[in-house]
Amino acid sequence: MIKLRKYQSKDASHIINWIDNEMTFYQWSADRYGKYPINANDINDFYYNSHIEHAFTATDEKDRVMGHFILRYPDEKDKTTLRIGFVIIDNSLRGQGLGKRMICEAIKYSFDILKAEKLTIGVFENNAAALRCYKSCGFDEIEDVCKYKCKGEIWNCIEMQITSEKYKQIFKF
Repeated sequence: MIKLRKYQSKDASHIINWIDNEMTFYQWSADRYGKYPINANDINDFYYNSHIEHAFTATDEKDRVMGHFILRYPDEKDKTTLRIGFVIIDNSLRGQGLGKRMICEAIKYSFDILKAEKLTIGVFENNAAALRCYKSCGFDEIEDVCKYKCKGEIWNCIEMQITSEKYKQIFKF
């Protein structure tokens, strides 16, 4: 079972560790993908002084930190569409369905508490596991595909969404 709680400053150390692990695993570098937050002050400044309305930490029953995600409004004038961003999971817990459970909780929170009409997310096409996860949670690919050029490589970011109508069908309201 996972619980969601609001992001707290003490969670920054976990995020730093996860980013370091991701960068090592995927051979990412800051010069290739832009500056990653590298210390707790950077991360806390990012969360407390930015446009992010809802940052969550996923924990188990013993408050062991397992994952993290944010929800934001892409358009400050439109409070009906939310976007999930910066989904990150403790690497030692990969392959156990935690990502799916976190995304399902984000979906429920977005539609039940925040009364969103649509929830969106962008996924790099080469991340097959993430694509499967989001599709299994009810997200559909939409036609928007953004192209990013990084160090001479073109990366496609597939836009996905779930609407409140689909959410109600999936969760049998």
